[in-house]
Amino acid sequence: MTEKKHHHKEHKPEEETAEGQAPVEAVAMPESGEQLAAEMDALKKQLEEAQAQVSEYKDSWLRSQAEFQNYKKRLDRDNELTYVTMKGDIIKKVLPVLDDLERALQNRPEDNGWASGIELIVRKLQNILDAEGVKRIEAEGLEFNPNFHEAISHEPNESVASGHVIAVVQNGYMLGERVIRPALVRVAQ
Repeated sequence: MTEKKHHHKEHKPEEETAEGQAPVEAVAMPESGEQLAAEMDALKKQLEEAQAQVSEYKDSWLRSQAEFQNYKKRLDRDNELTYVTMKGDIIKKVLPVLDDLERALQNRPEDNGWASGIELIVRKLQNILDAEGVKRIEAEGLEFNPNFHEAISHEPNESVASGHVIAVVQNGYMLGERVIRPALVRVAQ
């Protein structure tokens, strides 16, 4: 008889199914389907939030990289400017010596060994300046340009057009595009 009871219990769910009632598993399915849909929505929302955060982090990282590159470029530019400025300051201190030597050469006696030595020193100094990128500012006969020339006098002159340089009193020099010292000039009226 135990077998019949046991057998009867096994058939009971089938009978319920046969009578048109949904099995317990079928009733739970719509609930799990709704739960699955809710979980999917939650996961989609989490994914969207994660993707937005990834995008935000990536943008932040790219901005940081760009800022760092700009910082490096600015630092390199500042270092180069500091180097050129220091180089220009040192050269500016040497130029009066070159001026004095050139003036000495203008008044030198003929066939003098000392004068030949001074001329050699002047050439060496000019070669050093050339090697460092220092260029003499051309002025004589050119139109006066306040960016490169400093007028010490305005004089009437028949042979030179008005506003042009008559003579250079002291040579001017440039280091690259920067004027180290403007040329001192006399200008025609």
